[in-house]
Amino acid sequence: MDADDVAACWEGNAETWTRQARAGYDLYRDALNTPVFMANLPDVVGLDGLDIGCGEGSNTRKLAQAGARMSAIDIAPTFIRHALATEAAQPLGIAYQLGDGMALPFPDARFDFATAFMSLMDMPRQDLVLSEAARVLKPGGFLQFSILHPCFTPPHRKVLREPDGTVRAVEVAQYFDGIDGALDIWRFGAAPPEEKAAVEPFRVPRFHRTLSEWVALIVQAGLTIEHMAEPSASPEMARLHPYIADTRVAPLFLHIRVRKPAAG
Repeated sequence: MDADDVAACWEGNAETWTRQARAGYDLYRDALNTPVFMANLPDVVGLDGLDIGCGEGSNTRKLAQAGARMSAIDIAPTFIRHALATEAAQPLGIAYQLGDGMALPFPDARFDFATAFMSLMDMPRQDLVLSEAARVLKPGGFLQFSILHPCFTPPHRKVLREPDGTVRAVEVAQYFDGIDGALDIWRFGAAPPEEKAAVEPFRVPRFHRTLSEWVALIVQAGLTIEHMAEPSASPEMARLHPYIADTRVAPLFLHIRVRKPAAG
């Protein structure tokens, strides 16, 4: 599967994804993943930032609201159309454009920081994405990204529950399997049954790498790891949203912040 195939998959997902995510059905993102990501983000006030794989712009808007001057790219025209429409209605100074994370349409040393919310594991050549991010960062700049946790969300993950619904364990398999473009077919689990029945499920291309492979790619790009996080729902959050209680047993996401060496 190449970049064109990936773009076609995400373009096919984009309309339903935008509507359902904006309706609040992406609970993992809204209740856990994005809040932890933003809480661990360094101060970005007054900085020039790039959001790689921005989707319909939800998290890009949070970065702009945090004080950054944001540019953002995505490979799906429908995502960019929705992001631009929201920017027109509620201007935050965000410059959205169609673009590929593996070939960023920006000059060298253009940005103080970059982000990638749950997008890198969907790109065929993560080595190119990381090297491109390093290229467009200013010396001393950082990239913070979130991905499915390589160890606890390999190609097979199954949540095992007690009869009362309490999460007992998380079953994982195929960690060492090289997955390049296999399609994950799924829906937002928090969407109501009538919403699920009305649309086709998402078809998401997956490019699984082991944790050691991710570290090797970061080192190869000349970047230095300075922070990692594994978001887990608090007891209170798990009671409020039992759907995400599995993250108290094993993390679903991994956050990594890497930095480009300073000049000199």
